[in-house]
Amino acid sequence: MKTLRKNSGAELYLKAKKMIPGGTQLLSKRPERFLPDLWPAYYKKAKGCEIWDLDGNHFYDFAQMGVGSCILGYSDDDVNAAVIRCVQEGSMSTLNSYEEVELAERLISLHPWSEKVRFGRSGGEACAIAVRIARAASGKSLVAFCGYHGWHDWYLSANLADSKNLDGQLLPGLAPAGVPRDLAGSVVPFNFNDLASLERVVAEHGDKIGVIIMEPERGSKPTPEFLGGVRAIADRLKAVLIFDEVTSGFRINQGGIHLTLGVNPDMAVFGKGMGNGHPIAAILGRGAVMDAAQESFISSTFWTERLGFTAALATLDKVAALDVPAHLCRHGDQLIAGLGALAKRHGIDLAISGIPPLIYMAFKHPQALEIQTFWSQEMLKKGYLLGGAIYTSLAYREDINARFLADSEPVFARLREYLDKGSLAGQLEGRVIQAGFRRLT
Repeated sequence: MKTLRKNSGAELYLKAKKMIPGGTQLLSKRPERFLPDLWPAYYKKAKGCEIWDLDGNHFYDFAQMGVGSCILGYSDDDVNAAVIRCVQEGSMSTLNSYEEVELAERLISLHPWSEKVRFGRSGGEACAIAVRIARAASGKSLVAFCGYHGWHDWYLSANLADSKNLDGQLLPGLAPAGVPRDLAGSVVPFNFNDLASLERVVAEHGDKIGVIIMEPERGSKPTPEFLGGVRAIADRLKAVLIFDEVTSGFRINQGGIHLTLGVNPDMAVFGKGMGNGHPIAAILGRGAVMDAAQESFISSTFWTERLGFTAALATLDKVAALDVPAHLCRHGDQLIAGLGALAKRHGIDLAISGIPPLIYMAFKHPQALEIQTFWSQEMLKKGYLLGGAIYTSLAYREDINARFLADSEPVFARLREYLDKGSLAGQLEGRVIQAGFRRLT
């Protein structure tokens, strides 16, 4: 057990909450979702899969690796070199970055069904762009969706018609404050691997549906009947099918995970790991669909900024050269097997889901949140950042993974002891974590 220095990050977070609504810019980075009162919250340095907080405390990141944005690891030398060159040469000017064209060509070559590309800076923004283009292309505004697709009005408006529409997709009871009431009924949900739920939407709304957007795979594998059925329904309705691969892209293979599933969309959205921590997102599509972007106003100064394109090209070069997805899957398989064995040895019901590079962990117990809080609390003392999900990275090593599992062993033993006594009361040094996102994929 290591002794941590003072926690300046926790103190700074209390100050931040007085000036920044919500405390941070990203819900997924709020300390309440990891370890309320004790989470270090801010970092001074990050390299590989290691983080140093404001007080110099060192941690291995088994939480989210930058919420899945750093598949190569933090501050990758090759990406850094490309970005530094770009900064020195000038990252913005009146003229356009030639790297934009190179990245478009690269992405189209990886997805032969696609013909044209637009770019943005973040995943939620890119999904909003994709939906705008798809509505323009289909000439119909109703959107059927499955999964999580960001924070924009088009998506959150689902809860205007029914406050429970996003319960299984995002967060239960989410209030769409600030979303115009006029958008009520413009989007409707369906359930993953439940084609009948989409058929019910079709039966009610029929030809009004112009867009179907979904994550092709996330927490569980789609059945061939489901994904093929969604494709067939989109064709029947002349609706644009969008695959949201903001999170899944470039983790299983060198492109979209849909390439392994045998079904192609009309559009696909990418972000997160594509730039290894640098802001970049892409919207790919068939030419006839993407041309509809010209019929709408979709334009922003910083979509032309050079660093994102440069970082993405350097990242994709390394993904291809080192077969990074194979490494991500190998690390994930090691952790899945190790955590499963650990839970079984101690008689703790731990449900593990997701693709190997993106592991979700949920305790099946009435005190599930208390159990997760205790595990995170004790692992922080041992030098690990831990949450309810692990995004693997090229920077992980088998010995680091093994050490993480070995250090979890005594924590699980203590968990078993306390649960046998009936409660974790008195063992938690701060508040219980808040529940995170809920997803159907």
